Amino acid sequence: MRLSRRGGRLAAPALLAAALVSPLPAAPARAAGPPAIVFRDITAQAGIRFKHNNGAFGKKYLPETMGSGAAVLDFDGDGRVDIFLVNSSDWPERRRGRTLPALYRNLGGGKFKDVTAEAGLARELYGMGVAGGDYDNDGDVDLYLTALGPNRLYRNDGKGRFADVTEQAGVGHPGFGTSATWADTDNDGDLDLFVANYVEWNPKNDIYCSLDGRKKSYCTPESYTGQRCVLYRNDGGGRFTDVSRESGVAGPVAKALGVVAFDYDEDGRIDIAVANDTQPNFLFKNRGDGTFAEVGALTGVAFSEDGVARGAMGIDAADYDGSGRPSLVIGNFSNEMVALYHNEGTGFFIDQAPVAGLGKASLLTLAFGCFFFDYDLDGQPDIFVANGHVEDDINSVQKWVTYAQPPHLFRNAGGGRFEEATAAVGDELKRPVVARGAAWGDVDADGDPDLLTATNNGPATLYRNDGGEKNRWIALRLRGTKSNRDGFGARITLAAGGRTQRGFAKASSSYCSQSQKEVLFGLGSAARVERIDILWPSGRTQTLKDLAPGRVHEITEPGRKEAPGLSSRPAGASW
Repeated sequence: MRLSRRGGRLAAPALLAAALVSPLPAAPARAAGPPAIVFRDITAQAGIRFKHNNGAFGKKYLPETMGSGAAVLDFDGDGRVDIFLVNSSDWPERRRGRTLPALYRNLGGGKFKDVTAEAGLARELYGMGVAGGDYDNDGDVDLYLTALGPNRLYRNDGKGRFADVTEQAGVGHPGFGTSATWADTDNDGDLDLFVANYVEWNPKNDIYCSLDGRKKSYCTPESYTGQRCVLYRNDGGGRFTDVSRESGVAGPVAKALGVVAFDYDEDGRIDIAVANDTQPNFLFKNRGDGTFAEVGALTGVAFSEDGVARGAMGIDAADYDGSGRPSLVIGNFSNEMVALYHNEGTGFFIDQAPVAGLGKASLLTLAFGCFFFDYDLDGQPDIFVANGHVEDDINSVQKWVTYAQPPHLFRNAGGGRFEEATAAVGDELKRPVVARGAAWGDVDADGDPDLLTATNNGPATLYRNDGGEKNRWIALRLRGTKSNRDGFGARITLAAGGRTQRGFAKASSSYCSQSQKEVLFGLGSAARVERIDILWPSGRTQTLKDLAPGRVHEITEPGRKEAPGLSSRPAGASW
């Protein structure tokens, strides 16, 4: 996040004016008539009554404007995705009550039940983000919560309860934690943990900053020293070792807000991209010997096209153009536009946001959560961006920027082009909010992805996708044997309807958030899936043919002790 000490960081006037008026190549026109898809706010009827508390009471403490995240995951293994919402708390000098995170169990039929207390998660902390993964390979999802230190690890006992195992696991980092992700960085069959950290802040070193020279505002991260990223190696037996320094991820000082683990160069090793706020973004290339090389500048993702480090928040990776290679989307501060780093396949990325149709539309919004997902199931990943400023009075100094902002829904029009579709999916999604975390998941088990957004010091919102299910789809739930149980890091190639798609199994992305782990493919009108090839993190390959659309398929990795398996069910049915 970036504001100058004298009233707001602006783009260079000439560049800003050009961006506002220069035409871009026209995107293909959508069909006339009422929208085929509508996102409806079903929060109240679903029984979700969560409100984030940032603890603000006039001091303008930096962490107040950063939270919080959300997750869509199946914590009880019943085949229905549940919802977890991160909360912050009051400050010690102004206690007004106890505020807690929330775990909502999906009951089916569009209803959720708050099970936070009975699940053992009714613990207060100044939370920021959440990452879910089966670190002990016992078949259920465990939760790691980042916070204004220390972070917490909760182990799922498989019976609906979580136990705090932070101390014995050795992962309670005391920094300013933001996003985190699970990934098997050493390909040994269990999940390691990467934690992004922001800046050195506490109430005693809080700095006075002002937008208008009269009253205090939230300071920019440039005012504070950055913290370093952390990598915990999973040693098995519920223990982790901090290998940040020897691995190289703690070399550069970060101001990290977003992280995604993916294999950008397709060498079979998981790399890690980090979105940094006002500092160059990182891309940690996995050398395969337990160390990483930071190649953000060398690969072109560190800066904007004019060589400027932007205020980056959320991040995600996907093959959006059918190239077979994962590219990156990164949400940036207002006056900086969303970045779309296209993977050229040569070890280099090029920001295609302006020519792809994202740049002009996102110039004035401040993006936090962002991710790829195929909301219309046409086989082409679309982009969702959750927006909201950090200063409630920003409009007094920047007339073209507002505090609450509508999101962006960018529909993939093919050919590397996107079109703004927010206004075409109903009035509810486009309401201005102060959004932070965002995730997707099929909460109503009809096949299409629904949306979950978290707002700063406000309510979470659940949007149901009505109409996306008109196209065909297939979802894959991976079960690793030699690879990690979640199959995170697997590359999936799907052939259907004369077209090939590439998908990737991954844990957290966006901003402080996590979407459902099942890999969802939109099939458009294709009636059958001819072939699916899976390259597992272990290096094993698996081929399946003629899988039925409209179902979730659980695929077991071939292993010595366990034969490769395939089971399937309608969406929402128990395993």
